[in-house]
Amino acid sequence: MPLSWLLVGILAWFLMGAALSAKARRGMGRGVIDYFLANRTVGGFVSAMSYSATTYSAFMMVGLVGLTYKGGITSLGFELTYLVGTVFLLVLFAPRYWLAGRRYGLMTPSELLSTRYGSKWVGATASLLCLVTLIPYASVQLMGMGYLLEGVSGGVFPFWAGMAVAAVITVVFSVWAGLRSVALTDALQASIMLVVCCLLVAFIALFLFPGGWMNAMETRPDLLKVSWPFPMFLGLTLPWTFFALTNPQVVQRLYAPKDIRSIRGMVAGFSAFGFLYTVLCVLLGLSAALLVPGLKNPDGAMAALLTKVPRGLALLVVLSIFAAAVSTLNSIILTLSSMFGRDLLRAVIPLSEERELAWGKLLIPVLTVACYAFGSLKLGLIAVLSSMASAGLMAQLPVILGAFFWKRATAAGAIAGMAAGATVTGALYVGKINFLGQWPPVWGLAASVGAFVLVSLATQPDPAGAAFIDTVQSDVRETFWSSQKA
Repeated sequence: MPLSWLLVGILAWFLMGAALSAKARRGMGRGVIDYFLANRTVGGFVSAMSYSATTYSAFMMVGLVGLTYKGGITSLGFELTYLVGTVFLLVLFAPRYWLAGRRYGLMTPSELLSTRYGSKWVGATASLLCLVTLIPYASVQLMGMGYLLEGVSGGVFPFWAGMAVAAVITVVFSVWAGLRSVALTDALQASIMLVVCCLLVAFIALFLFPGGWMNAMETRPDLLKVSWPFPMFLGLTLPWTFFALTNPQVVQRLYAPKDIRSIRGMVAGFSAFGFLYTVLCVLLGLSAALLVPGLKNPDGAMAALLTKVPRGLALLVVLSIFAAAVSTLNSIILTLSSMFGRDLLRAVIPLSEERELAWGKLLIPVLTVACYAFGSLKLGLIAVLSSMASAGLMAQLPVILGAFFWKRATAAGAIAGMAAGATVTGALYVGKINFLGQWPPVWGLAASVGAFVLVSLATQPDPAGAAFIDTVQSDVRETFWSSQKA
């Protein structure tokens, strides 16, 4: 694809996003809640599309396509397990986060943990874990754009330049108008992602497989067989199953809807979007395996596939993937910057709301540069790097569950659980150790659960923690279930 096409397309897409950001800025207030949560006024459709765009990033159209290219249909089970787990967790926890956020004035996921456990150090520990762990996941978005633009341009648009363009646009959208900007651009980007993906699959089915897609698959029966050993499937899938609770950029989205109806709309809209988008991306991965076999780097499968379709359609696909990458990176950077000010800086120094917001904005370009530097290392497959990052975040899982359901859980137990889980997971990944044949996420979660439970039982809980659980549960019964019956 000519470089001029790519530049003009990216510029046109950026201008549309900038126009939405400018519109969002006109309605923005001055406080941190307005900047980071859009003043809790996001409607159901925008919430659903924003959640979808935040969740389904460059990982899908680049990473999942590459994973399917390499391993076949097993990747469908991997991704659908994530989707089912996410929908279940959203049904159970979205009302709880939303109600707790409003009752206690919460802004970040870690702030909920500090409130529940009665210790600012619990939130600080969770935020530090997220800051360290999410850099690799955020860098995946930049890597996806680098690989894609380099591939479709035949190397004229180099890897580093693709990452740089995505990084600059991320900073502009995030700093310009906070979550109001990101939510509106997410809604646009999610719609583009789904429509363009449908168009690409339809074109491939009609024009590249005229004899029928299933007939073409007969030449590669290996793609339709379960090819992953169970430890690999469990190691990759386990962190994704609990993504909706452990990844702060999606959890923070649960504070933003304006009412219960918007929460329901978000869950329903995400469920439909996620199922359709997953099936389409797997079909694209299988199609790439048939049409462009023999690639050394599976993450280049989408770029290679786009050489088989008309340039106009290929450009739309590139822009949709660009949109997916930028939307997810926007959300991660925005959430991490809010956690830095609210949960880390405020843990050690007193801050006014104005200073907190200023520090949060300052961190946005710093985090983006860190993601760029990490992505430049090209350390592995996008899908595997994403799963590794989520595995580290899973150290929070028992602490989050305990926050809502276990009154005996303590602040010391929460800190010990997160520290143990993150340490074990990181050490096993760095050492490339699969103890007893199981991948690091299994042992990291076991260490987190063990340390959390044992230390909690050995220490005294904050009495306010039990009151927090009772209050949230009462709010769920009175607000959510009563409105559902009505």
